Amino acid sequence: MSSSYNAIIAGASGLVGSKLLTLLEQTDHIETIYALCRSPLDIQTSKTIQLMDGALRVTNWEDSSATPTLGFICLGTTLKQAGSKAALEKVDYDLVCDVAQTMKMIGVTRIAVVSSLGASPRSLSHYLKCKGRVERRIEGMGFDQVVFVRPGPLAGREKQVRSDEVAVQKIFNLISPLMLGPLRSYTPIPAESVAQVMLYSVIEHHDASCVAYNSANMLDMLSSYQN
Repeated sequence: MSSSYNAIIAGASGLVGSKLLTLLEQTDHIETIYALCRSPLDIQTSKTIQLMDGALRVTNWEDSSATPTLGFICLGTTLKQAGSKAALEKVDYDLVCDVAQTMKMIGVTRIAVVSSLGASPRSLSHYLKCKGRVERRIEGMGFDQVVFVRPGPLAGREKQVRSDEVAVQKIFNLISPLMLGPLRSYTPIPAESVAQVMLYSVIEHHDASCVAYNSANMLDMLSSYQN
């Protein structure tokens, strides 16, 4: 990374978003970070400027503000948290698309978005269908570069851990060495690793204007950086 960048992030209070915000703050080549948030974040550095709005809108943007060219969206919910399919769609589709459009409007040219393994506009799962529709919509917004990260199970979840998640995580830890080929996409991946891929992928040059990474792709990318 030889250039300097300004960035904007939405969803910095979530599992992946909080790891990404920490990574952005620790990256010397990131000069200014704008954090779209509904409530104040516990941030100790002056590098991050909090933009608070209940609908994650940018309502007062000064022309003199440093233009963020890198955008990151780490928003999402579950059917259980949302309470209904309609409520889930308002977050996972409407809100994410609105935030992406806002980022485009203020200058973002490269964007990375948290999606999900199995995302498809034709999925029978309402959750995965919303994710697939989001991908299609954002891909058509005219960004120079779009990256979708599609993690499978997230390892190291610290908040709201449920007993069924713990059981599934133990099973995955046991069978991970046996997960080869397409099954590698289901390999548990740390949230911090997802955050690293989001940052690295929007800074790197890609021949394709839109790329998507599953967990196996992300682990392979990070492994290549270590070699």
